[in-house]
Amino acid sequence: MAKINSHYQKLAAGYLFPEIGRRVNAFSAAHPDAKIIRLGIGDVVLPLPEPITRAFHEGVDEMAQAGTFKGYGPEQGYEFLRTAVAAHFKSQGADVAADEVFISDGSKCDTGNIQEIFALDSVIAVTDPVYPVYVDTNVMAGRTSAADASGRYGGLVYMTATAENNFDPELPKEHVDVIYLCSPNNPTGAVMSRESLQKWVDYARRNEAVILFDAAYESFITEPNRVRSIYEIAGAREVAVEFRSFSKTAGFTGVRCAYTVVPHDLKVRNDSGDLVPLHNLWLRRQTTKFNGVSYPVQRAAASVFSPEGSASAKEIVAYYMENARIIRDGLRAAGYTVYGGVNAPYIWLKTPDGLTSWGFFDKLLMEVHVVGTPGSGFGSAGEGYFRLSAFGVRGNVLEAVERIKGLQR
Repeated sequence: MAKINSHYQKLAAGYLFPEIGRRVNAFSAAHPDAKIIRLGIGDVVLPLPEPITRAFHEGVDEMAQAGTFKGYGPEQGYEFLRTAVAAHFKSQGADVAADEVFISDGSKCDTGNIQEIFALDSVIAVTDPVYPVYVDTNVMAGRTSAADASGRYGGLVYMTATAENNFDPELPKEHVDVIYLCSPNNPTGAVMSRESLQKWVDYARRNEAVILFDAAYESFITEPNRVRSIYEIAGAREVAVEFRSFSKTAGFTGVRCAYTVVPHDLKVRNDSGDLVPLHNLWLRRQTTKFNGVSYPVQRAAASVFSPEGSASAKEIVAYYMENARIIRDGLRAAGYTVYGGVNAPYIWLKTPDGLTSWGFFDKLLMEVHVVGTPGSGFGSAGEGYFRLSAFGVRGNVLEAVERIKGLQR
């Protein structure tokens, strides 16, 4: 009989979002007339704007003609999209070349898959709370022992990020090899300062560590002079990989397109101690296990960087950020302690009255039929916090805030 990879059984519980779905489905089945407002999973609700759908249609039309039909595309993505991505980085003051860009079907996939390149005995550092994919994929790979009572896995280095340290985790006291950073942060909504990122880059250079920098929400930064790309930081090209996505920026959650930057300057050591380019290893991994993003999707993605497409994408972001303001201001007025919602589409709040994260989830669902995300699902330091997403229809967002204001406390 075939045997399973037993590391999968170390996972402490079902993946966070399927567990939310299970509870909501059970409640919905028991209360079929309840109007449930979902502000949990960060899925977009606005349709693709016309400049992007037009480019999408043009790509499909090309696929219908013998003279313009495309089969397998270039492994890293079509040059027209990679060039547009590189130009976008340069407009933000980040030095990125088109041949350092890899087009993919999602930053979640890339942040989960890139750990395969690193040795199994690599020491992995994650913030807590943390986007679950960073942790779970390393558990699946066998880099950890079982989770303890708090949900933390032996073998990982956890860097706590709570209100007490302004959601800016301290450098690890021990040596680590791989560091996951997310800014704007999912779930807390915090943005790392230039000084903080410089500190991390300097640490990585001293320790020959690699930073995996998830910037999927960079387009939601509204405050001026904030860092959008880690490549704005001196020395980052030698130690950092950056991940970005079209999912929330341009409504591509159901279309699927993202991009990862692996600079040629970034080197890692092999078993012999020799330095080798990480870029070449990621290229080999992708060409072996990934067949690329479809041509029409890449045409649509490239249009996001056109003047029309960029303006449309900014309107989408502005809509969700106004939702974030409504939630943030409404909850504060109701007496909640609220963070985030300024440079990210997530509101991170303290659960009231000593409720646990899942206790507050159940209370919201049962009493006012609003769905959010328990903070403990993002790690032990997320206990006592709760995430609400700004990805909702405006009328539902307004109604949800009024419902939460009327919650019995």
